[in-house]
Amino acid sequence: MKIPISKRLLCCAELVPPCGTVADVGTDHGYLGIYLLRAGRCGHVIAADLREKPLASARANAAAFCVSGQMSFVLSDGLHNIKPGMFDTLVLAGMGGDLITRILAEASWLEDGPYTLILQPQSAANDLRRWLGERGWAIRRERLVRDGRFLYAVMAVRPGQGRALTPGEQYVSPALRAEENPLYPEYLTRVRRALELTVAGITQSAEPADLARAEYYRTALEEVSSL
Repeated sequence: MKIPISKRLLCCAELVPPCGTVADVGTDHGYLGIYLLRAGRCGHVIAADLREKPLASARANAAAFCVSGQMSFVLSDGLHNIKPGMFDTLVLAGMGGDLITRILAEASWLEDGPYTLILQPQSAANDLRRWLGERGWAIRRERLVRDGRFLYAVMAVRPGQGRALTPGEQYVSPALRAEENPLYPEYLTRVRRALELTVAGITQSAEPADLARAEYYRTALEEVSSL
């Protein structure tokens, strides 16, 4: 029986390094963890979710694919009920960049261990990249994937050894530029167009605060346009 895993989750799985335990927070149906186990990428998966209904679905799917013994199921808001050292790799996928940022900010202990983070924001990816850079967390790899009509970015991050990113790098990271991805030109065009519209909209405003914000977006646009 084939695991019905989406293209974006498959991209996440491909960035998970071989390891002992993966924590899949916001697991939903559990297919990512099931795929990782069946592929031999890890030995155990902690499937966590905020609600009991998705966990029940993940339990049923784990049983259907005969991996129940290699999965544990945790009702948790972010990492609140997951202790330091329980996993090697953390996956946060299918949620907004603001929520990913909140979950990471509430688990400051991540900075004290050799964790790998696989992050797939549905929105506000630039804000997430900015937050990571401000804390010196390094985006080691970043890949693009098309799923339906959407383009998604998937990041492999390690706490430490990073630096603050410029406005343009917050939209197009150095790691993303380094990937030879055929979707990159389309992504770059989309980002440039979105920044152009943002700058135009803010510039037309008479509010001083908006004019101040425009400088950030104008700088980002100039950097992205030069790529």
